[in-house]
Amino acid sequence: MHKTLLALSFALFAGSALAQGTLVFGMGGDPVSLDSGTITDGNSALAQILTYDSLVKFKKGTSDVAPGLALRWTSNANATQWTFTLRQGVKFQDGTPFNADAVVFNVNRWWDPNARAGAKEQTKTFTSYQFIFGAFKGDKDSLLKEVRKDGPYKVTFVLNRPFNPLPEALATPFFGIASPTAVTKGGAKYGTPASLPVGTGPFRMRSWTTGDRIVYSTNTDHWGKKASYDQLILRFIKDPSARLNELRAGGIDFTSDLNPDQLGAVRGDKNLTAVIVPSFNVGMISMNVTNKYLANPKVRQAISMAINKKEIVRAFWGSLGVTDASFLPPALKWANSRTVPADYKFDPAAAKKLLAEAGYPNGFSLDFWYMPVSRPYFPTPKPIAEAVAADLGAIGIKMNIKTEDWAKYLEDRNKAPGFDMYMIGWTGPYASPYNFYGSYYGESASLDSGYNNKRLDDLMAAAAAAKTRADSAKAYAEIHQITYDANVRLPIVHSQPLGAAKNYVKGWVPGPSLLTPFEDITIKDKK
Repeated sequence: MHKTLLALSFALFAGSALAQGTLVFGMGGDPVSLDSGTITDGNSALAQILTYDSLVKFKKGTSDVAPGLALRWTSNANATQWTFTLRQGVKFQDGTPFNADAVVFNVNRWWDPNARAGAKEQTKTFTSYQFIFGAFKGDKDSLLKEVRKDGPYKVTFVLNRPFNPLPEALATPFFGIASPTAVTKGGAKYGTPASLPVGTGPFRMRSWTTGDRIVYSTNTDHWGKKASYDQLILRFIKDPSARLNELRAGGIDFTSDLNPDQLGAVRGDKNLTAVIVPSFNVGMISMNVTNKYLANPKVRQAISMAINKKEIVRAFWGSLGVTDASFLPPALKWANSRTVPADYKFDPAAAKKLLAEAGYPNGFSLDFWYMPVSRPYFPTPKPIAEAVAADLGAIGIKMNIKTEDWAKYLEDRNKAPGFDMYMIGWTGPYASPYNFYGSYYGESASLDSGYNNKRLDDLMAAAAAAKTRADSAKAYAEIHQITYDANVRLPIVHSQPLGAAKNYVKGWVPGPSLLTPFEDITIKDKK
């Protein structure tokens, strides 16, 4: 008896010893929201995947889909009906059960403005749902027709049109499944520091201090892999140089979105390991065609010809960035048009001539907004904005450089009259051209630009319905040509994001979206 108790005590002690220690990540800024379906920014996405599980997830370090809360899924012949079979025995972090009712509750509140805990009831805008799925219930462009429970652990999505990338879309970090009980209880404050998010994910959020940090504990009841440490902290450190200094000093264990020119410093530190992520993003300048100057296609073309993209990329990204004439990253070049030039032509003299032809020989002034946070595609937004402004100033366009708080920045760009021109970017959440073009072109994705082209909507639908890459490539090639000619979203860079970690951090393998399972990381030799 004593031996049995001793063995049991030892086993319990050993198990707790495995889950000791704290992992600290340096993040480039605060999350905007941690209510699934409401956000589109990377800081929020990273914090979300720690708390929530999604129906489908990505295999580590890739954009290949794997089971998440759904064990398997099937579609009908034309991809208009998808059925997902769910895991059983999973509980939310508040102890309530995960099942088909929970999935239907979440999807309905994202899609249907009038649903329980939906947009109207909680005064929220489910922007990321709109970005990925096009429109809400009642809108003619809504992809979703119905989501229904077909059993305690079976959910069916019925679509208005074929959509082959549905599993990939559901694996994006925007669609974590939240506890209906927590969402209802939290109301409009759910997903904020005043009402912390509750999912089924690998970590439980314990506290969220605005401007400082989020603290998690390991979810020892998680259905999947459990972290080998007991606490995870996300520290918000906006400045990349400050993040690197904190890493060297031991204030954080690893970080991402460092400045490209910090690569040498990282490699020169024997205590650090550099992590270079393959490019799967685009950093762009977006123009608002409701502005009286930018409404003129010749003005937009002049702007595209006046910016020395190659020099800007060389100066700010060095070997970790490329520039071309495609909205898509190099990994998706199969979807590019062969008739579009390799890059935009840099010709300030021709640009000035175009301005004169447009009726503005003496130029004009525009407001130009830069991001207040470091992102993988724009690690140092302000000096990049200043370089762009200098190029445009050379042809007579005076740029008034502005910024504001990140959450307000993301909100105000979509409020009339919007920003004249602004910096933004996109890291593809899954490996399809659809999520790049669909997130920034089309009626539902053009609040900030005012640019709508019905042909683009038709082509996007054709690409999503295509059963072969060759068929989808035809549609995407035409999309590439139209968007290149429009000069509304001007691609500046496809970057290779730079991360760094202490040598004792093992198992951090960022995928194309930079979002990787932190529960896989080990810190065995951390002092």
